[in-house]
Order: sequence, then C-alpha cells, then structure tokens
Amino acid sequence: MKKIEAIIRKSKFDETKVALHDIGVTFFSYWDVTGVGNEKEGHVYRGVSYSTADIQRRYLSIVVGDSFVQKTVDAICKTSYTGQVGDGKIFVSPIDEAYRIRTKEKGEESLK
Repeated sequence: MKKIEAIIRKSKFDETKVALHDIGVTFFSYWDVTGVGNEKEGHVYRGVSYSTADIQRRYLSIVVGDSFVQKTVDAICKTSYTGQVGDGKIFVSPIDEAYRIRTKEKGEESLK
C-alpha cells in the first residue's frame, strides 16, 4: 500500500475530486493549507500588485493499493495541470499496514 499526498491549486480541487471518484478512489482526506513556493513575483490585477508569497492550496491524503498508485497519480496530474508555476506536488510513500476499526479488516481489504 502507498500513501499519496498531493498539494494542488484550490481551483482544481473539484475537477480532481471527480476524476478520483471516476477511477475508483472512494475515500480520501483533504484540507486547506498555506505554503511558500518557488514563485517570487507578485501578480498585477487592474493596476494593483498582489503578493503571491503565501500560496493557498488544497492538501489531499490518499491511501491506495500498490497496483492503483500510478492510476491515482495520473488522475491527479491530468486534472491539476495548468502549465503554470504553482501547479503543485505529489509525494508517494509506503504504508506498512492499514486497519478498518469497525470490521477489524487489515491490509488492502481495509481500503475497500
């Protein structure tokens, strides 16, 4: 099993959520986060400069079976891509074990 952590634009969250459900990801956690990225310059809108030093993003935490990792990463990449600085990051790390408290299932069975 793997844990996929993705930091994406908030404006891309709804599209990404639908894509994840479409491929069979039935559960994941998410929350709003603020971070500092590579973008150094502010944006100008109607003559007013806005700082982009603090970036509002959405953080997704998803645990999937090993055979489902690439499909999940591909769905996030496809729907979160704009081609601009700040599209986000994806991290994949191993999960030693998972348990469903209610049924006492463990391993990948607990993810279904």
